[in-house]
Amino acid sequence: MTLSLETRTLTVRYFAAAKAAAGTGEETVELPAGATVADAVAALGTAHGPELERVLLRCSFLLDEVAVRDRSAVVGGAATLDVLPPFAGG
Repeated sequence: MTLSLETRTLTVRYFAAAKAAAGTGEETVELPAGATVADAVAALGTAHGPELERVLLRCSFLLDEVAVRDRSAVVGGAATLDVLPPFAGG
C-alpha cells in the first residue's frame, strides 16, 4: 500500500473582518491533494482560532477568482482562495 503525501500550496487572501481576525492579509497553506474548500476553511479556523472561525461562518469565497457555490469543491490545482466577509455600504 502506498500513501500519497502530495500536497497543494494555496495562497489565502483575507479581506476586511477576516483580515483582522486572521491577523494577516495573506498567507500560504499546504493542503493534502484532494482537499476541498471546506477542508481549507476548517484548517484556517483551526490555525487562527475561534475569532476567525466565527468570521468564516459568514464569509463567501473565491477560488482563483471564481465564486465558490459548493464548499465541497476540490481545491485541485487552484492557486488562490479569497476570503470575503459580508460588506456593508455601497
